[in-house]
Amino acid sequence: MLETSARLLRLLSLLQTRKDWSGAELAERLGVTDRTVRRDVDKLRGLGYPVHASTGVTGGYQLGAGAALPPLLLDDEEAVAVAIGLRTAAAGAVTGIEETSVRALAKLEQVLPHRLRRRVTTLLDYTVRITVEGGPTVDPAVLTSIASACRDHERLRLDYTDHHDNASVRTVEPDRLVNWGRRWYLVAWDVDKADWRTFRVDRITPRTPTGPRFTPRDPPYDDIATYVSRRVSAASWRHRARVLLHAPAQQVTERINTAVGLVEPVDEGRCVLVTGGNSLESLAVYLGMLGVDFEILDPPELVEHVRALADRYRRATST
Repeated sequence: MLETSARLLRLLSLLQTRKDWSGAELAERLGVTDRTVRRDVDKLRGLGYPVHASTGVTGGYQLGAGAALPPLLLDDEEAVAVAIGLRTAAAGAVTGIEETSVRALAKLEQVLPHRLRRRVTTLLDYTVRITVEGGPTVDPAVLTSIASACRDHERLRLDYTDHHDNASVRTVEPDRLVNWGRRWYLVAWDVDKADWRTFRVDRITPRTPTGPRFTPRDPPYDDIATYVSRRVSAASWRHRARVLLHAPAQQVTERINTAVGLVEPVDEGRCVLVTGGNSLESLAVYLGMLGVDFEILDPPELVEHVRALADRYRRATST
C-alpha cells in the first residue's frame, strides 16, 4: 500500500485525468478501501482542492474549479507535450496567446528535469516548421471548448459555415481535433446526418451548454492524419477523376502523398487512383508525371486535355 503522502499525490493525479470517478474505481486504482478514499478526499479538500462528491448510481468524485488554479501533476510525456505545445503557440499557431504562452513556457521550463528539457530541445531542433502565410486563425477558447467535449464525450451543438458560406446548426458527437498547418479540424459524428464529418474549426461557433453524454463510436479511421488529409483534399477539389493505373497498388501508394487521392487495388498489376484538382489541365500534367501507363475512366473531358497535351509534346519533339 502506498504511504499517505504518495497516495494523496496519486489520488490527485487520477482526479486530474478525467472528469469523474466512482469511489470503487479510485479504491481499486489505489489499492485501498472506499473508507480510505473518503478520508483522502477530505485531506485534499483541507489542502484547498475542490473535490466534489455526489451520491446515487451515477455518483462519484470530481475535481472542480477553485478560487485559484491548483498544482497540476504531469507525467514525463505530458510535460513534454505541454512544452512543445506552448512553443508552437508562442510562434503564432493560435492567435492571441503568443505572449501568454511565452510566460507559461518560461515557468514550465524552469522546473523541467534536464532529461525532459533535452527531449523538448532535440525534437524542436530536428523539426522544420512550415509557415503558411495568411492562413485562418482559431480562437483558443473555441479549441479548449471542443477539446473538453471530446475528452468528456459530451454532445456539442455548433453553428457552422461551410466552404460555400452556407450556415447551419449542427449537433455532433466530437471525436478528435486535428491540426494541419495553420488549420484545425474536428472529426465528429453528425447526429442529424448519421455519418462522420470533418469540420473546419475556424468556421465553428460552439453553443453552450454541452451535453448530454454519449457512448463513443468506433472511429472511421486507423490513421486519423491520413483520414483527415484525404477528406480535406477531396473537399477542395473542383474536378474529380478516376484513373486506371498499370502498376501495383503498393507501388503507387509509396510514390504519392495520401492527400493526392485514394488508391484502390484491381489486381496484382493494376489499381485505380481516385484523385482531383483545381483544373483539368493540372490533372493531365500530374498523371503524366506518375511514370506509369494509365487509362482515364472518368471524366470524359479529362481525356481531351490529355490528348491535347500529348499532341503538344509530340510537336515539341518532332524534327
